[in-house]
Amino acid sequence: MTTPVISVQGLGKKFRRNSAEGPFKIKHLFTGRIFKRKYESFWCLDDVTFEVPEGQMIGIIGPNGSGKSTLLRLIGGVGRPDKGSLEVNGRIGALLDLGAGFHNDLNGRDNIYISGVVAGLTRRQISERFDEIVAFADLESFLDNPMRTYSSGMRMRLAFAVATNIDPDILLIDEILSVGDLTFQSKCLERINRFKHKGCTMLLVSHDVGQVEKICDSVLWLKNGKVNGFGPPKEIIRAYEEEMSSETRKRTPLNQLDDKTGKSSLLKLNENRFGSMEVEISVVRIINPHGYQIHKINSGEPLRIEIGYKAHKPSNSPTFGVTLSREDGQICCEMMMDKNQFKLEGSRKQGVIILDIERLDLRGGEYFVDVGIYEKNWEYAYDYHWHVYPLKVQSNYSFKGMLAPPHAWSWTIQH
Repeated sequence: MTTPVISVQGLGKKFRRNSAEGPFKIKHLFTGRIFKRKYESFWCLDDVTFEVPEGQMIGIIGPNGSGKSTLLRLIGGVGRPDKGSLEVNGRIGALLDLGAGFHNDLNGRDNIYISGVVAGLTRRQISERFDEIVAFADLESFLDNPMRTYSSGMRMRLAFAVATNIDPDILLIDEILSVGDLTFQSKCLERINRFKHKGCTMLLVSHDVGQVEKICDSVLWLKNGKVNGFGPPKEIIRAYEEEMSSETRKRTPLNQLDDKTGKSSLLKLNENRFGSMEVEISVVRIINPHGYQIHKINSGEPLRIEIGYKAHKPSNSPTFGVTLSREDGQICCEMMMDKNQFKLEGSRKQGVIILDIERLDLRGGEYFVDVGIYEKNWEYAYDYHWHVYPLKVQSNYSFKGMLAPPHAWSWTIQH
């Protein structure tokens, strides 16, 4: 029996958070209400057990707050478990946080060397791979700019290029494929497949269950810090989606019925709308580079999606998401706002969320823009519109595949 590359047995990690009984206003300090700060402990991970054979790719799914990123950090050597055991055999390449370890005041060139040294390479080895790293990240003209001037997409490209050029035995990927344009995502997937064929062991944390099902050998489903399922991708993902769908449908209001149809007035506009309606999508606008609302666009052009929302009940840090899909349900790409990026409070109870896509490199065809607002831990949807907004992508390319990346052919003649 072969020794697993990663062995996790009864793993537990405990954190502390502020207790609700602590002081909540500064004025209490001046009115005699002196409190001793109180904390309460909770298990972010509890009794997690699984093993990963060499060369396997494991997808890790679950709602926000279920412990996915914490598990990946512990495997990557960031922090120690409070109980259980963890054994990892092999060199690790980790993409845990976007550009973690990059120094904002140093330029891209210096950060490549620092990241490579931290990963275990010598300066000479980094120099030998330097050109390949830069070419893959496509950042030649920005190498001498300080890291603080890099966009999140540029940082991600550089982080991925460095991490995958250290010849890792184990590659840890935390939501890294959800950032960046479609062309670069395609490059990342191609490199991941190459690593897979070479026998690299990989763990991928992702909310894109369609992508996980396609490229992973097994799936680990975490819920409230515990293993809720571990097995074949299709089987585990189906159970995960059924649970989320069941919770969403359970919360969808059915008491406002239309007199003629007997259907909920909230669903009257379109049958493909679900959610608790605590936060409601009031309008969705798909806008081209000239500022006009459209239903078709040329491949490679920028696209803006505006989501009008209205909160009927208090909701802290909801997640806004947009998915581009085909008629058959195939997800082409998914873009999610970080749950900590926007807080729904005070004067923000009504407004517009804007998603700008730098370029839409899809091949020509008929697509749908699916829009949703979700509870911050992804346990259910507040409002989800599926296959409501059609989008036709026009392209001169008639080749196979989902992407239509910009490209050019050239040649040299040898005499």
